Amino acid sequence: MMKNIAVIGSGTMGNGIAHIFAQYGYAVNLVDISAEALKKALATIEKNLDRQLAKQLITAETKQKTLAGIKTFTRVEEGVQQADLVVEAASENTELKLRLFADLDRHAPAHAILATNTSSISITKIASATQRPDKVIGMHFMNPVPVMKLVEVINGYNTARDVTHTVVQLSRMIEKVPVEVNDYPGFVANRILMPMINEAIYAVYEGVAGVEEVDTVMKLGMAHPMGPLQLADFIGLDVCLAILQVLFEGFGNPKYAPCPLLINMVEAGHKGVKTGSGFYTYNPGSKEMVVSERFRKR
Repeated sequence: MMKNIAVIGSGTMGNGIAHIFAQYGYAVNLVDISAEALKKALATIEKNLDRQLAKQLITAETKQKTLAGIKTFTRVEEGVQQADLVVEAASENTELKLRLFADLDRHAPAHAILATNTSSISITKIASATQRPDKVIGMHFMNPVPVMKLVEVINGYNTARDVTHTVVQLSRMIEKVPVEVNDYPGFVANRILMPMINEAIYAVYEGVAGVEEVDTVMKLGMAHPMGPLQLADFIGLDVCLAILQVLFEGFGNPKYAPCPLLINMVEAGHKGVKTGSGFYTYNPGSKEMVVSERFRKR
């Protein structure tokens, strides 16, 4: 029976994953090399719990138990030594993940399942860094984790069926909806989403329409809750670029080639919400956004 969960990486996805497991009564070790990042993660978790409390989605007791259920560590070997499941949520960088999984394989108990929250990198490749490829699987949560129900459960080439079954059942225990998919570039979510975002960027790049016009068409015409360009800013333009590069390299198909405008924006440091500027400009602490000056009509 799963009791102890280790989460590697305390950024947006990592703190959300730690939050949801702790909320459902699991003992969570949140691991990050930065003590400051861990402190920020706990503050974010408390803020999100307060938001749930205000909406009467949880009780004050649940909030306190959730916070009490999370311990923080700056060393992987300390954070994973009792883990039944490790969920890696570090940066979307293949070499980093390979190094991390080699470390996790050395330090986690032999029975532990090693999961990655990667949004596009091959589970099979990540598993190759370990001596337990049968126990390596993808658990791709959606952002924001406490709110979004979907978990893509991705089978690597060698993932054992009982491991998949365990992860599917565990996802249901935390009231997520697991969808089982196989290990091909982008899986399902990003194989479909990223080309749409890329095409929206091409529409702006080629002068078909402006930023607001593209987003308005998709919101009002296709009933999307936010337009693809706003969504790209929210995900992070650097993350979108990295996923498109994985798709392009994995399939060798030019339809996945990232738009030159996206490449330029990332190289210029305009990565969306995280930097305060992407297709829109964002003010810290405010939900208001305006089209970035570069894309405003002259």
